[in-house]
Amino acid sequence: MAVNETNTAVKSQENTHQNTLTFEDQVIKKIAGIAANEIKGILSMSGGFMSGLTDRFRSTEDITKGINAEVGEKQVALDLKVIVEYGKNVPAIFSETVNNVKKSVHEMTGLEVVEVNMHVEDVMARSEFEAKTDRDKEQSQNVILNKI
Repeated sequence: MAVNETNTAVKSQENTHQNTLTFEDQVIKKIAGIAANEIKGILSMSGGFMSGLTDRFRSTEDITKGINAEVGEKQVALDLKVIVEYGKNVPAIFSETVNNVKKSVHEMTGLEVVEVNMHVEDVMARSEFEAKTDRDKEQSQNVILNKI
């Protein structure tokens, strides 16, 4: 797993100390996931088939699913896979998501987000999404109970 490093040199008369601040990729992905989920019109991040399987064995949804991050020393590039709400303006959702993700990552880490790519994997009515989420939770609980 890549780690972002920000170096700061502190000079004194006798010694030079190298201070380092680093971030795991997972931290950047989590910040981006929380920021993206704050946007009205994004119903969920979409992690694909394998992520869906592993989510069934968890009690909570993984906020980082559907997010890939390339973290450099001072910059970040992000790829987001999302499910958007039917009837919403997707270009406006994209613009708001990019702005919120860039702002959140920069404010928390000092890193510059140089690229945000958003791939819409599905479009659902809110009621359809909520019904699917309820079914998935019920199936997860049944799977867990059957293992006990």
